[in-house]
Amino acid sequence: MKQYNTLQFNVEEQIGTLTINRPKALNALNTELMTELIQILDDIQENQEVQVLVITGSGEKAFVAGADIKEMADKKAMEGKEFSHLGNKVCKKIANLRQPVIAAVNGYALGGGLEIASACDIRIGSKNAVVGQPEVGLGIIPGFGGTQRLSRLIGLAKAKELIYTGKNIKAEEAYEIGIFNHLAEPEKLMEEVYEMAHQILKNAPLAVEGAKKAIDKGYEMPIDHALAFEEDIFGLLFDTQDQKDGMQAFLNKKEAKFNKK
Repeated sequence: MKQYNTLQFNVEEQIGTLTINRPKALNALNTELMTELIQILDDIQENQEVQVLVITGSGEKAFVAGADIKEMADKKAMEGKEFSHLGNKVCKKIANLRQPVIAAVNGYALGGGLEIASACDIRIGSKNAVVGQPEVGLGIIPGFGGTQRLSRLIGLAKAKELIYTGKNIKAEEAYEIGIFNHLAEPEKLMEEVYEMAHQILKNAPLAVEGAKKAIDKGYEMPIDHALAFEEDIFGLLFDTQDQKDGMQAFLNKKEAKFNKK
């Protein structure tokens, strides 16, 4: 895999770790960083060695502190729309990855940072994390999916409160309203993230991939269509070796060993 100026990536035991790496700028999202994210996410989608992806930020202060305001400040309307489109493209690629994606939120996740975290399947936060959508205080709105994904994550009323007030909230409140699945002590964050990743890896990879597709696609459908979609995926999995291995292991009272590639 190619080298990137603003990202670090490694794979170990089928877990990919993608680190956003602009620590001096608190990992703020600029055009270069988002362009590189699009490139690496395309590679990860096709990488059969990666069965779970972890996204985090470098340093101890920030996951991603937001979009780069220096770059945004002088943009005109069409340039602003193009910047929003680029950020949305990043978040959609994260959301649409075939692999489960866990955000390890190790500090500030503001604006675009919270939008990236919201695009992940699961979010585990450090107890010193701070999250928020402060864009209205800058004269704009969340533009990388924040007005859409946050309401789907925590409900309309709470999302409107956070977005309209622009306030930042601490990790405990973010956990209570459903932004974080779990909280961890700062020094234990990555340990807990990798523990969850390994729990996912124990299961049939095609079944996990199918479950993600059924949940995400079905969520946007009327319930009857979603149930039919679920039936389709359920049925297709009976033609996989994962299903044969999993059910035979159960009948033989053994632990299933799935082919991970």
